[in-house]
Amino acid sequence: MPEQQSSTSFIPRDGGQTNRIRRAETGGLLELMILVSIVLFVASGALGIGMFLYRQYLQASTASKVDQLERATAAFEPTLIKELTRLDDRMRAASDILERHIAPSALFGMLEKTTLQTITFRSLTLDAADPQKMSVKMEGAANSVNSIAHQADLFSKIGMINNPIFSDIDRQSDGVYFTLSALLNPGMLSYAALQRGLAPELPQVGSVPPSPSQQPPASPFEAPGTTEPSPDEPSPDDLSPDELSPDELSPDEMFLE
Repeated sequence: MPEQQSSTSFIPRDGGQTNRIRRAETGGLLELMILVSIVLFVASGALGIGMFLYRQYLQASTASKVDQLERATAAFEPTLIKELTRLDDRMRAASDILERHIAPSALFGMLEKTTLQTITFRSLTLDAADPQKMSVKMEGAANSVNSIAHQADLFSKIGMINNPIFSDIDRQSDGVYFTLSALLNPGMLSYAALQRGLAPELPQVGSVPPSPSQQPPASPFEAPGTTEPSPDEPSPDDLSPDELSPDELSPDEMFLE
């Protein structure tokens, strides 16, 4: 029986199989990377094409809308629109001016209707630097102190003159001189309010005729040292209201007449 010869080798028998496995793994990873690169390239190309098409669409849409706007603007006649815009600006400016405008004629009309015939104003100073804080100062003369009291009461009730103050009362032989200072109601001097008919109607007042035979009664305005009535003349306290002259009536009794 022949003897079997054994051969000894230092080269591993599975070396070729290992190399094949390594080459297969390397080739699979490379193919995966190539596939991913191809997918990314295709996606980038598709995205770029989509962006280009969308940009073209936006440009075409913008051009179409601009053309529509130009046609619509031409249909509305731009020249007419500019004229109407300027007219609107002028009307707004005129309205603002009228709202701030004051009418001094309202003050003069009030003085004409409410000033007693026994009162004479000789000067008038109107301060309208601030339309919300207008004031007036007048100097005048009256036949008696009662006329001044009656006039002060009238001004207080009308509403156009606020807080009338009569000062510098000076009784002389030809009358009683005084100075009137007061604030004015801006709402009743507004030109716009007068045009809208919001100004109140002012009554026509009468006069307070003087009585030369009798001295007026004492009043807060009367200066000290006035003469007393003679004993032969009846005292005003002893007379009935019908027998008293208008100068001897108090402001409340004057209104009761």
